[in-house]
Amino acid sequence: MKKKIILLSGLATSLLLSGCWDVTEPQRMYYVDGLGIDYKEGQYEIYLQLINFTNVATSESSNPNPNPQAAQAEVGQAKGKTLEEALFKLFRSIDQKVFWGHMTYIIFSKEAMQDKNALSILDSVLRYRETRYQIWTYCTQDPIKDILQIMPILNKSLTSSKLGNPLNTADQETFIEPVNFRNLVIGLNEPNHEIGIPYVTINKNWEMAEQQGQDTAFMGVGVLSKDGFKGFLKKDTARGMQWMHNRTHRGEVTFKLDDNETDYLTTTLEKIKVAIKPVVKNNQVTFEVDVKLNATLNGFKRNVSEKEIRKKIIKEVKKEIITTYEEALAQDIDIYRLSEQLYRKNVKVWKKLEKDGKIPLTSSSISKLKIDVNQVNSGRKIFTGTINE
Repeated sequence: MKKKIILLSGLATSLLLSGCWDVTEPQRMYYVDGLGIDYKEGQYEIYLQLINFTNVATSESSNPNPNPQAAQAEVGQAKGKTLEEALFKLFRSIDQKVFWGHMTYIIFSKEAMQDKNALSILDSVLRYRETRYQIWTYCTQDPIKDILQIMPILNKSLTSSKLGNPLNTADQETFIEPVNFRNLVIGLNEPNHEIGIPYVTINKNWEMAEQQGQDTAFMGVGVLSKDGFKGFLKKDTARGMQWMHNRTHRGEVTFKLDDNETDYLTTTLEKIKVAIKPVVKNNQVTFEVDVKLNATLNGFKRNVSEKEIRKKIIKEVKKEIITTYEEALAQDIDIYRLSEQLYRKNVKVWKKLEKDGKIPLTSSSISKLKIDVNQVNSGRKIFTGTINE
């Protein structure tokens, strides 16, 4: 009798337990991988990239694409007076529940960044309970729809694409530092209240058997501040950024061996270490910059000396740092976050000089720029060519 009472009590209690009745099965959901936001004629235009996980699950198997006819992703498009209205219009044409927890990146058009409500858009994305702070952020002037429809080289999974995981190629070259939502929030909330967002373009360097292939490429940054969009630094004008922080894994500089010759040399630069020291004098602040790095020669056309190589590297790196600084200064951009350097190291002086989190900067604010090439590795024991001419 006692056992029966215990059994009945257990059954009655189990009826009060909550189950998984309200949980949506994984196969009954669509998963967002990328989101594009544009702004045209007073309306927001959104592009939603839904990923097909078939290729993800089989990417390392002997048959990476068992169904070559299956699309890796589809892109939906809708317009609205607000971001939310555009999304709800798009939801009307979607068959299943949409899950945002796997979204890996977001792309803004130039017009969306210039919109006065750009920061509100970021806030809306962050406030949604399923989104994460590690979402990568990009900007572009190319058609967003075209970018979202680009497939990775060799038809690899979208989760391994450059936009989905920009750290994949960081060891090869760190031309532009990736920025996620966490970096974005910190950069906008702390001095200098500006952040450089990687600028993406469509690249046509690759070809397939039947047609010309496309991929994305990082070509600079678009600078966003708490007061709005500042402008772009593209291609060569953005090159100096990679030498001004310690997170650059690898980069390159190319220069002439002799001003009167056509021979060029490319060197790989690694182990970048940067120290920025604010110097305060008579309520004026300047900055002394010390950059240390290692260089490796991958190949050269004639015999060269280590001294000659060091001199050329120092000249080229200095030129790129100053070029980027001056191009940014012309757009009122503190590209090297010198305001933050003063804020961290001498907050009393920063409080006296700052205005809206930034300090006044001029072309002479970098009073000293020292480049030290710690090591020049020729790849051999001597600086001579492998083949004698």
